[in-house]
Amino acid sequence: MPVHPAARTGAVRTGTVRTAALGALLLLATACGDEAAPAGAGGPIAVEASDDACKVARTSADTGNVTFEVTNKGSKVTEFYLFAEGDRILGEVENIGPGLTRRLIVEVTEAGKLQTACKPGMKGDGIRGEFTVSGEGRKSTDADAKLAEATKGYQRYVTSQADSLLAKTTEFVDAVKAGDVDEAKALFPVARTYWERIEPVAESFGDLDPKIDGREDVLEEGAEFTGFHRLEKDLWQDGLKADSPAVADRLLTDVKDVVTRAKAVELTPLQLANGAKELLDEVATGKITGEEDRYSHTDLWDFRANVDGSQAAVAALRPVIEERDAALVASVDEKFEALDGLLEQHRAGDGFKLYTELSEDEVKALAAAVDALGEPISKVAEVVSR
Repeated sequence: MPVHPAARTGAVRTGTVRTAALGALLLLATACGDEAAPAGAGGPIAVEASDDACKVARTSADTGNVTFEVTNKGSKVTEFYLFAEGDRILGEVENIGPGLTRRLIVEVTEAGKLQTACKPGMKGDGIRGEFTVSGEGRKSTDADAKLAEATKGYQRYVTSQADSLLAKTTEFVDAVKAGDVDEAKALFPVARTYWERIEPVAESFGDLDPKIDGREDVLEEGAEFTGFHRLEKDLWQDGLKADSPAVADRLLTDVKDVVTRAKAVELTPLQLANGAKELLDEVATGKITGEEDRYSHTDLWDFRANVDGSQAAVAALRPVIEERDAALVASVDEKFEALDGLLEQHRAGDGFKLYTELSEDEVKALAAAVDALGEPISKVAEVVSR
């Protein structure tokens, strides 16, 4: 594994590159709002999000597939979530720009009290409301063997990636505690690869995600800056500090917790479908802009891992999608192949170039490829919910 050089002293490029990347994100978000949502029992539930309100047209539903249509009538980019007990995320849709509408289809398998939440500015606990689900527990996997096998196959993938996440994070933490800066820098993007591949599952445990993967500028007021990005800043910018070993130990403890939970959680087919899209949203909002790994500039490692995870979710669902919409499979395959080809052009040794080494044209090409892939991926949840 090559040692990554220290971050350059200049800030990550903004201006035309950032504008082009965010422009692609806007197109992606718009495309995702154009598809017809399945009606489901009672039809889609309209959500009107604004800067200070979250109006959910109907606050109850039966078990099964529940569709929300979220329109942002505010001035800030927003998110919408459906939470189970303990703030476990059942479904989410992010990056809803002002004036845009995005859809979220969630399979709710058990009756009970849930919560909806809009997050104007994509920060905070959100503007929450009660949401009640009634009826006998039912699962799509009970009646469809292909869906059942899809979730089992993807769970095996999550388990293998979680094991690797724990192993490589342990090596990374050991290097930090030993004061071996070069080794820690080399291991940083490797350990994060396994986190990024299963990020939708790991992020569903909302109490752990900010501790492990929170960036300093998006943490809630009063929250402690810990996890991968705190150690990234120590390694590439500030130098290891007296409390860096303690931060590393806490990271390992939190990763162990995530790994245990990720292996135990029971996923639905729609969570796989939504997760494939969420991973591309992660690319569009953090990796393609160079904001995620702002000190190490190892964003392309994360980019590659997010795409890997999206591919794994689609691969698990492939027999179902092929049966219901063969043309969609062909489109997804074509767009994945195009994006894979672009990413491979930026290989460097066992890893990737630093993000700051990319030209403006190269960033624009990657943003366009993500946008093109996002359009067919956004249709997967609808197909799976039929």
